[in-house]
Amino acid sequence: MSPRLLEVDRHQLRERFDRAPFLIRHRLTDHPLFALSSLVALSHRLPREQVEYNAGDLTLSQDPDRMPQTELSIEETIERIETCRSWMVLKYVEHDPVYRRLLDDCLDELHAVAPEVTKGMRMRQGFIFVSSPGAVTPFHLDHEHNFLLQVRGTKTVTQYDREDRRLVTDEEIERSYAGAHRNLQLRGPAREDVFELGPGDGLHFPVDAPHHVRNGAAVSISFSVTFRTDASARRAGIYRLNGRLRQLGLHPSRVGQSPLRDQAKWLVSRALRRLL
Repeated sequence: MSPRLLEVDRHQLRERFDRAPFLIRHRLTDHPLFALSSLVALSHRLPREQVEYNAGDLTLSQDPDRMPQTELSIEETIERIETCRSWMVLKYVEHDPVYRRLLDDCLDELHAVAPEVTKGMRMRQGFIFVSSPGAVTPFHLDHEHNFLLQVRGTKTVTQYDREDRRLVTDEEIERSYAGAHRNLQLRGPAREDVFELGPGDGLHFPVDAPHHVRNGAAVSISFSVTFRTDASARRAGIYRLNGRLRQLGLHPSRVGQSPLRDQAKWLVSRALRRLL
């Protein structure tokens, strides 16, 4: 029997999943799929639009319309990642059969630990981040359940309370669900949780938890294993409907403020998606 890829505390998963960040451990640090040569080969197999790369000298509140670019190709960026001061993400690696198997192995293990909290697991997606020393991932939020697995190098992740509307407004979250760029303006001060991740560490991100990342002094490779659930689909539907209501000049109640209103909005949102 093969050793488990993930080490996850069952009690912690049940108590903190999609509520607060927590650390796990993994055994992917020596996996051949994360060698630079393997990632170069993967970049050739993926569609061009699934490989995003730019200069790594970004600010925490980087304007998405002013993202600095490099003159390097995708292959050159990966091969020179130690010195080219760049940041790259290979998106939706589940489209590649080899990486899909690894993603499924990780998420199957996670689901087996506490299936009641990952109920309705679907839309399994994987993202591989390859970053130069000191590169910055700007302040943003993501709509998936995410476990970030640090494979090589170190990085500092700063995560914030997703319910703090002084930091991110309801309108900003609604726009992100409508397709706006992920980068946000970092306002402060706010309570933050800071995690120093090294090889073998993993970190859970609740859905929509704002965060930013700064790499350490060496090349960093990370694997994000993500998925959606019944709960995240419901949250997304309510935010999308709230955005539509706000465009009509209304002032919808916040997500989570009224369970009855949230349920009604979710039913309306599902009905609209079937019609449109």
